[in-house]
Amino acid sequence: MSKVELFERIRRAWEVEGQSVRSLAREYGIHRRMVRQALQSAVPPERKRPARRRPVLTLDFCWRIEEWLRHDRQAPRKQRHTAHRIYQRLVQEHGFGGSESNVRGYVSQRKRELGLKSESYIPRAHQPGDEAEVDWYEAAIDFPTGRQTVQLFQMRACYSGREFHMAFPVQTQQAFLEAHVAAFAYFGGVFRTLRYDNLSAAVRRVLRGRKRVETERFVVLRSHYLFAAEFCQPGIAGAHEKGGVENGGGRFRRTHLVPVPQVPDFIALNTRLRQACLADDQRRPSGRTQTIAQAWQTEQEQLRPLPTTSLATAEVSTALVDSKGRIRVRTNFYSVPIRLTHRRVEVRGYAQQVEVFHQGQCVATHARLYTRHGEQLLLDHYLELLRRKPGAFARSRPLRSARDQGQWPAEYDRLWLALKAAYGDTEGTRQFVDVLLLLRVIEAEELRVAIGLALEYGCCDPGAVRMLVRQLTQSEPAVLPLTNLGPLTRFERPIADLQRYDALLTYAEGY
Repeated sequence: MSKVELFERIRRAWEVEGQSVRSLAREYGIHRRMVRQALQSAVPPERKRPARRRPVLTLDFCWRIEEWLRHDRQAPRKQRHTAHRIYQRLVQEHGFGGSESNVRGYVSQRKRELGLKSESYIPRAHQPGDEAEVDWYEAAIDFPTGRQTVQLFQMRACYSGREFHMAFPVQTQQAFLEAHVAAFAYFGGVFRTLRYDNLSAAVRRVLRGRKRVETERFVVLRSHYLFAAEFCQPGIAGAHEKGGVENGGGRFRRTHLVPVPQVPDFIALNTRLRQACLADDQRRPSGRTQTIAQAWQTEQEQLRPLPTTSLATAEVSTALVDSKGRIRVRTNFYSVPIRLTHRRVEVRGYAQQVEVFHQGQCVATHARLYTRHGEQLLLDHYLELLRRKPGAFARSRPLRSARDQGQWPAEYDRLWLALKAAYGDTEGTRQFVDVLLLLRVIEAEELRVAIGLALEYGCCDPGAVRMLVRQLTQSEPAVLPLTNLGPLTRFERPIADLQRYDALLTYAEGY
């Protein structure tokens, strides 16, 4: 029985049955002192724990531990001594023969006294619509080209805990600005204060205290949405000032990105992330009585309204088209229509794409590259030049790029070979380019099907391909308008009956 139950029996026998202290001690096999303790209180007294000494941990060992801990003040946070490492060094370098628990107790005590233990923090009370926290974190994603580490932007409402997550290939200032625009649109309003790390996208220089020299584009963002920015302390100390996003990124990754997602592109990935954010609205955080969605109903009413005009986040510049029909954006090259060679065009750079404009019209759109000296060459941009120079088609880099990106069906090669066999290499290639020019007015799948039908019928002429394309793209067969023939109608004759000629065929088979 437990000690509490023993005390209960002793007290009952004393009060009800009138047993003496001596008889109770004899009956339960305990000292009379314990019987008197039970009669004084139903709660057993705490066990006395004598102060233990550390006879093996002599002053020499304590002095060495003290020295190591003091040196840790200047060491990086992740390269400081743990109690286990101190015990290992004492054994290996100084022949310590005591237990590890003995060392752990002493090290824990000294770390508290030296201020090396984790700090204490004051819980904060958040008001609806007042604050939000912003941060980046990483995750691995499986794309068709292989596994890639992507950067995820997170904005978290401090009061309700509602979160917004968006993925980008690289953590750049352009992605930082576009993510803010998307986040405010998702929340449907603007928080009065946003708390940040000292991100290079927002901060050019960290000054003393909380003062910062901010980047111009971040100031434009803040001025457009009229929110206040607060920056955390540099280093590990600042991480505790925005613990919501520090913990939220890890929780979101474990919940929604395990196992590693398989997606075709960033559009599909961000669609999946948005659905995960909406699903999280039904979550009830630990220690709260409301779900995130319920708390958000209160917070949403307190947000500042969105500006009436949208913020232009594109990085605008001009570029000169070189002799190969390319422009250079930072360290990469992108193709434009070959007719713009040696002309200057306007370039609008976004986080995930590059748009090229000439005379106010968009003439090219490319997925943005983040490599060095990479190329994005579209075959369509070179078709007019390849028609004049068909000999360069087979070894052109735009053709190789189309093959590498899976934009070159097997039917194209079969038609190309058939045209060269019928018309020769030069003229056959030129006619094949004429077929590819149809991609400017129809979809690639429609052209592939039309080429397949042409090959099946044995007619590889570009005109036949165009006719098949018209048949595929027209939802209803074309109806020719009726013509008023006037007096010629008197020459109308009934349609001939060709069955009479079948008799001739039957007669001919007899010979």
